[in-house]
Amino acid sequence: MQNNTEFIVNKYDKGQRLDIYLSYQLSRFSRSRVKKLIESGKVSVNGKKARTSCKLNIGDKIILEEPQSDEFRLRAENIPLDIYYQDHSVIVINKPRGMVVHPAAGNWEGTLVNALLYHFHELYDFDDNLRPGIVHRLDKDTSGLLVITKDEMAREHLVNQLKERKVVKKYLALVNGKLKNKSGIIDAPIGRHPVDRKKMAVVESNSKPAVTKYRVLDYNGDFSLVDLKLYTGRTHQIRVHMAYIKYPLAGDTFYGPRKPQIQLDGQFLHAYRLGFIHPEEDRYLEFNAPLPSCMQNILSAANFDIPDVSAL
Repeated sequence: MQNNTEFIVNKYDKGQRLDIYLSYQLSRFSRSRVKKLIESGKVSVNGKKARTSCKLNIGDKIILEEPQSDEFRLRAENIPLDIYYQDHSVIVINKPRGMVVHPAAGNWEGTLVNALLYHFHELYDFDDNLRPGIVHRLDKDTSGLLVITKDEMAREHLVNQLKERKVVKKYLALVNGKLKNKSGIIDAPIGRHPVDRKKMAVVESNSKPAVTKYRVLDYNGDFSLVDLKLYTGRTHQIRVHMAYIKYPLAGDTFYGPRKPQIQLDGQFLHAYRLGFIHPEEDRYLEFNAPLPSCMQNILSAANFDIPDVSAL
């Protein structure tokens, strides 16, 4: 089903290029986004498909065909962001707990993407309007660092770094129980759970390789504070792997005990370090984000020292 938007050219816009005219009329789209719409045949002038450079005359009838799909439900929202770094290519965000990264069915507002579209208008240029510039993601209740790109070239560069395991991603987690080994590597493939399709699981068939390295920083009678490094980026990887070795994340009622042992809505997991090679300048960038205050309070109550993430 198509939702058509119609414009009639007045005397003040006579002689203007079609792409420039529509860029002014469609404030939610950048000029490059408008150009893509025209080139894909979504715009007609007087009933005929037009070129971006088409010069307009008084009375010209312009029709824009907007697919009535999920991507057009998105709107920019003035949601504050904790921006750690930005330049012409990349943005590094410290995502708060409770924020969904990108929209999906039944959840079109309040996401990181809604906030990004408000603060960075160039993200409208991406063909994928549901995940503009998104390179990797964090679960809703996982806080910490994410990199977002401002153009397709930078995104492709970062995606390739992820595939080649050149991106540094480290996490802090509180897990149930005292781990027998102070460090180790979990090398176990992850795929869709064979029974509960909402879950991921360690399975041999229809799965992908997944590798997580862990190191115990401290522990008390009930919990261990663990430093983790991801070598792959599978959905729910840390949560699945830690549950697989029988030390599920504290607060994770999805993969762990149904009754949480801590006063936290969701799993205790924070992406504290992110490092990558700049997609254009060929230099290494690294960022550290301290634990949110709610997590620090839980550690203090359990007699854990608050770790200095820059020293880990």
